[in-house]
Amino acid sequence: MTIFRRTLMTAPVLLALSVLTGCATTPAPATIAETLARTPQLSTLNKLVTDAGLTDTLKGTGPFTVFAPTDEAFKAVPAKTLAELAANKARLAAVLSFHVVPGKVMAADVKNGTVKSVQGANLATSRAGTFVTVEDAVVTQADVGATNGVVHIIDKVMIPPAR
Repeated sequence: MTIFRRTLMTAPVLLALSVLTGCATTPAPATIAETLARTPQLSTLNKLVTDAGLTDTLKGTGPFTVFAPTDEAFKAVPAKTLAELAANKARLAAVLSFHVVPGKVMAADVKNGTVKSVQGANLATSRAGTFVTVEDAVVTQADVGATNGVVHIIDKVMIPPAR
């Protein structure tokens, strides 16, 4: 009987410890820049953001909405184009800024129409139910929260129109 009573008394303590341990593994709130760095499928974008000198901006107060191309999306970009962007930091920053919209726009708030990117050009957006597109890219993972906005993971790299 003593063992049974001791087990019943320790069960709530063990439950509380397991809940606290579970909380300890939950990632702390992160900025958009930190979210990009933490997300393995966005490693190319994270490197390019760093190369373009935009990390501090994406750590800033925002809010921003980032349409973040995956590593697979970057693999589809011609090597010549990537080499040109690597050699021209201003052009790289312009391409990356084309993927950013001022304000926090959740997927459910996307309207059919256009929004102005931070780069200055308009982005065509569309939503049908939970299916969201921006330009010709499909949002594959929506509403990745950040302390200074939101990230939507997309399947293509968008190149702004020539000015």
